[in-house]
Amino acid sequence: MPLVELWGSLLVLGTIVFAWQYLEIRKAKNALRNIPGPPPASFLTGSIPQFFSRGSTDFQRHVAFDYAPVAKLCGMFGRPILYVSDPKALHTVMIKDEPMFQEPDAFISMNILVFGRGLVSTLGETHRKQRKLLNPAFSIKHMRHIIPIFYSVVHRLRDGIGKKIASGTEEIDMLDWMGRTALELIGQGGLGYSFDPLVNDTHNEYGQALKSLLPTIANLPILRLIVPYLVRLGPAAFRRFALNLVPDSDVQRVKRVVDTMDSQSRMIFEKKKAALLQGEEAVLQQVGEGKDIISILMRANASTSEADRLPEDQIIAQMSTLVFAATDTTSNTLARILQLLAEHPDVQEKLRTEILDARAGEPLSYDELDQLPLLDSVCRETLRLNPPAQIISRVADRDTILPLAEPIVGVDGHSITEIPVVKGTEVMIGILGCNASTLLWGADAHEWRPERWLSPLPGKVTQNTIPGVYANLMTFIGGKRACIGFKFSEMEMKVVLSVLLTNFTFELTGKPIVWNVAGVRYPTVGSVSNRPQMPLKVRLYQGAKT
Repeated sequence: MPLVELWGSLLVLGTIVFAWQYLEIRKAKNALRNIPGPPPASFLTGSIPQFFSRGSTDFQRHVAFDYAPVAKLCGMFGRPILYVSDPKALHTVMIKDEPMFQEPDAFISMNILVFGRGLVSTLGETHRKQRKLLNPAFSIKHMRHIIPIFYSVVHRLRDGIGKKIASGTEEIDMLDWMGRTALELIGQGGLGYSFDPLVNDTHNEYGQALKSLLPTIANLPILRLIVPYLVRLGPAAFRRFALNLVPDSDVQRVKRVVDTMDSQSRMIFEKKKAALLQGEEAVLQQVGEGKDIISILMRANASTSEADRLPEDQIIAQMSTLVFAATDTTSNTLARILQLLAEHPDVQEKLRTEILDARAGEPLSYDELDQLPLLDSVCRETLRLNPPAQIISRVADRDTILPLAEPIVGVDGHSITEIPVVKGTEVMIGILGCNASTLLWGADAHEWRPERWLSPLPGKVTQNTIPGVYANLMTFIGGKRACIGFKFSEMEMKVVLSVLLTNFTFELTGKPIVWNVAGVRYPTVGSVSNRPQMPLKVRLYQGAKT
């Protein structure tokens, strides 16, 4: 084909694609033209820089609270994005009509590139099979079995911090210690592998790689647009060759992080596979004695039917997925709780007293920890007001209607009771908007007040069909793709707090702590530094027995 004809054909094809996209965007805009929302920053980028950049906390709260419970945002070229925190609409998206609302291609594609085809990277029947095999490992029955593993890890954390403050009060980066602890907890409880001794400062390549992943990806917003095409760009070897040619330090850093996660996961998998082949005695010699999540998954996979059996690459993908999902979310939430307890020393002291009063049989069992009301309230209230992951979306795969629990007022001043959603519209799950809705939780919904959980919750919270799997909250979302490990994470946090608060006290340093927007929100000192950290003053509690 002559060059002129080739360029002519490409021009015609480009014109057709552009026209199709224009008509699709126009249809979606017409359907949502009456939904209020903030004006976009520009026609080209829409509200994306306002909502997704590191410093977008105030804008996200503006959308969640000032336009509650439904807001219209703009994507690129004016494509509408629907932010929804109305509980009835969320129930429709997450539960009732879940099959027609799936994760965006960009989300699935990114997770495939970073983790492989694990639980957060698969849809439909493959996802169902993976979840079915993993469910027993996240049951309350299994949580009771692995509590001793948690205490073993957290007692080493206690000893490590104790060494740091032997001479008195010290300023300590508690985010770093929480990150190391969360990694070791999921390492032993999830993979049956020890990453970090915790008793002294150490450099852990895997932990450092995990900590840098989300901030690095946040510096590459263009990835959100191109990853669906990258996944389809030939075999993995060709994609790696192409990535090696990209002269961008953040791209190369993400590649190194993925390589580190993959190599560690494969090494652990091969050791576990060899131990399982050798028999029960070899399994008992491993960290966790075969009680870890992946050992349970591998046994279940070996004994299940051929139709439900997972290939090895999907089991390996679960390992990277579990370690990542359970590290930053748990560690950053623990850092947030410690910060809040330092800001509210009266609550810190009450919580310490509650734990000490219950510790006649320390370490406490799963059920004993689960029955401490203030400890439970502090965890719930922090997860309510500070959900670690707030950017979760679904995309409608056909035209549909979202009903609303409460009418809203449209741009034209008329009441709206349901919202038409056309195929291809992105629906952002309003986690914070629902968790901290004044319509549901009352006038003090934006305040951190753990005692709210010690009395009956507002009727609008309990009577509405909030589809979250945890405590009438959307923090762990809901439906078939709810966070499978929320009980694991909750118990990790309770064990860590029960040990730390009975051994140490935590105070603010006076340094400004900023929580930054990312896939999982993370703290820094000030808004200039991008180094994740949470410094607190730590000293030995006078009644501690360490």
